[in-house]
Amino acid sequence: MKLRAITRVAVAPDTPARSDRALLEAVKAGSVEAVAGLYDEHHQRVRVLARRLLGDDAAAEDVVQEVFAALPRAAGHYRGDADVPSFLLAIAVKRARSHVRAAIRRRRLLESYARHGRSGPRNPEQDAYREELLRRLTWALDRISTAHREVFVLCEVEGMAAAQAAAILGVPEATVRTRLFHGRARLRALLADEGAS
Repeated sequence: MKLRAITRVAVAPDTPARSDRALLEAVKAGSVEAVAGLYDEHHQRVRVLARRLLGDDAAAEDVVQEVFAALPRAAGHYRGDADVPSFLLAIAVKRARSHVRAAIRRRRLLESYARHGRSGPRNPEQDAYREELLRRLTWALDRISTAHREVFVLCEVEGMAAAQAAAILGVPEATVRTRLFHGRARLRALLADEGAS
């Protein structure tokens, strides 16, 4: 008798698994409220996983935002093989991998940027200064938003014009200029704070 009661509870329409699936179906149909419902239910678990994978609170928060921003499109690929929390965590793992790859590319760019222009006899003092500058800039870039970081790297490190960066990012040129302005300001503040501590 008890076993039947447990079985009935496990398949009741209001179980979390069923409500998650119903929310995901609503997401597929274009419901913003359903995305918000899944966010409310699962954002903390996604954040914890992202934090453990990336070791950085700001990057983990970026991943959380990316997971739920990508959910309407990703929901179309949901086949029901896994439960909804596992589906969300799989998206988080993919986004975290992208963050790691982006961080590696960014560091390589910055290292290249720091070495750029080294010609003639090596100056150990200048080399040490460049290495310290690279370390501080990498530290600061890891702490600004993805949008600001992308614009800064494209415009300041890669030397692209705002129009070219806008075309790459798929945003208006004015948005690139605004993000660059705020990104520079945030970097200056972070570097000043780090220097003061």
